[in-house]
Amino acid sequence: MAHRHFNKSLIIAGLTIISFAAAPLALAQKEGSHGDAKLVASAKITPDAAKAIAMKARAGTVTDWEIEKEAGGSGVRYSFDIKDHGKSYEVGVDAANGKVLENGAESAAKEAKEAKDEAKEAKGH
Repeated sequence: MAHRHFNKSLIIAGLTIISFAAAPLALAQKEGSHGDAKLVASAKITPDAAKAIAMKARAGTVTDWEIEKEAGGSGVRYSFDIKDHGKSYEVGVDAANGKVLENGAESAAKEAKEAKDEAKEAKGH
């Protein structure tokens, strides 16, 4: 009987370890509207760490974020929309090393272009 109890304990421990290991992927899937879950899972910097870096670079309130493939740095970045004193800013953080790649004001033209690009990409999938 003790041997059987030991096996159940191992199974429970194994399932617990698996659930903790899968938690970041589950978060990425839950946060799917923020970009490709596979990009989040492959990033060396977590979304929370990237957000902390972005907030250090630009004070304000994060209104939205996504992870995306974009030229510059490692090619994969977190992009945070930050609002401060009525102005919108975009802060890009490299998903591989946490380096701030972009930190500038958003213009209406830039936001419109991004919305158009995202709509075009959505049609392609």
